[in-house]
Amino acid sequence: MTSHQLFISQDPREPDFVQNPYRFYADMHRTSPVFYWEEYSMWCVAGYDLANRLLRDRRLGRENRWGAPLNPVEGRQHLADFDRIESGSLLEREPPAHSRLRTLVNRAFVSRSVERLRPRIHALAQELIDALPAGQAFDLLPYFATPIPLTVICELLGVPVARANDLLGWSHAMCEMYVPQRSRETEKRANRASADFGAFLTAHIEEHRHTNADDLLSALIAVRDTGEKLSDDELISTCVLLLNAGHEATVHQTGNAVKTILDQGGDPRRFFETPAASAATVEEALRFDAPLHMFTRYAYEEIDLGPVTLKPGEQVALLLGAANRDPSAFEAPDQFRPGRADQKNVSFGAGLHFCIGAPLARLELQESLAVLFSRLPDLKLTQPPRYRDSYHFHGLESLLARS
Repeated sequence: MTSHQLFISQDPREPDFVQNPYRFYADMHRTSPVFYWEEYSMWCVAGYDLANRLLRDRRLGRENRWGAPLNPVEGRQHLADFDRIESGSLLEREPPAHSRLRTLVNRAFVSRSVERLRPRIHALAQELIDALPAGQAFDLLPYFATPIPLTVICELLGVPVARANDLLGWSHAMCEMYVPQRSRETEKRANRASADFGAFLTAHIEEHRHTNADDLLSALIAVRDTGEKLSDDELISTCVLLLNAGHEATVHQTGNAVKTILDQGGDPRRFFETPAASAATVEEALRFDAPLHMFTRYAYEEIDLGPVTLKPGEQVALLLGAANRDPSAFEAPDQFRPGRADQKNVSFGAGLHFCIGAPLARLELQESLAVLFSRLPDLKLTQPPRYRDSYHFHGLESLLARS
C-alpha cells in the first residue's frame, strides 16, 4: 500500500489484501476514513457513522443517470444483454421506478412471510448433512452452503430447482462484472450469461402463466398481465436479481461464518443453544466477516464528505466491511462477540436500498448453522481456507472439512 495524504494506492487483488482486508481498513480508520482509492478512481468511506448516514442520504443513489445501463454508452455494445437486465433491476433504480418495483416483491420477503419457510430450511439442512460423504473430507460450500439458499429462492420464486446448476453458472458469470480490473472476456461471458438467463426465464414465464401456482413468479406474472405495473423487461430483471441476490451473498456468508465460528475453538454448539443465541451469533458473523464489502452510489447533488465535496455524477464507495470494524463504533471490533451491546452492522446496507432479502438470509443462516453444528459438533477444517480473489464479494474458495 502506498499513500499521499488522502490518495491511497492498494491493489485489491494483492494476495495479502485478498486474505485479510481488515488490516488495510484499520490503517484507514487511523489515518483517513475518507480517502481516494486510486485503483477504483473514486472516493471511499470507511467510517461507520458517515457510511451509515450516506446509505440513507437521498442525494445519493444507485441509478447512473449519465451512462449505462440506463443510457447508451459508446464501447458497451458487447454488453447489450447485460445492460438490458441491469436497467430493469430494482437494485439499479431510484424512485419512482424503485418504489413501484420494490412494492411488488416486498410482501414475499418481510419477516412474517419468510418465517413460514423455517421448517423447510431446517429439513433441507438435515437432508444435506445426511448426504455428506461418510468418513472423508468434503467441501462444505457446494455440499451445504450453496444448496440451501439456492433451493429456497428457486422454490419461493417458482423456478425449477432442477435448473440450479445453470442458474449458478449464469449468476457467477454476471457477478464477475463487479470484480475490479475485469477483462473483455469476462464482460463477454457475463453478457452471454445474461442472454441465456433471460431466454430461460422468458420461456419459463410463458409456461408458468398457465400453472396457477402459489409462488412469487405467478404473482408477478399476474401483475404484468394486467398491463399496469410491470413490463416484460422489468419482470425478467426482477427475477434475475432475486435469483442471483437470493443465494450469492448467503453462500459466502455461510462459509465465512463457519470459518469464524471454528476459529473460536471449543464447542461450536455454545453459539446456538437458543433461537436468541443463534440470532445473535448470525448478526455478529455478519458484522465480523461480511460477504459484501463495497457498495457504490452516485451523487445527484454536491455532497460534503469532509475532506472533499462530491460533484453530481461522481461515485462514492461505501466500504461496508470497513464500517463494520470501525473502532469508533464498535468496542473491540476485531473480536467475535455474539450478543454485543453495540450490534448495528451495515452488512445489508441501509435506507432505500436496504437488502430486501435480509429477513430470508438471516433465517437461512440461523437455521442452517444451528443444524450444522448440532449435527456435527466435532467439525474440523482439513486445511486453512483461503478467500477468493473477488473483492468486493468476500467469500472463500472452498471450505474443506470433516467431522
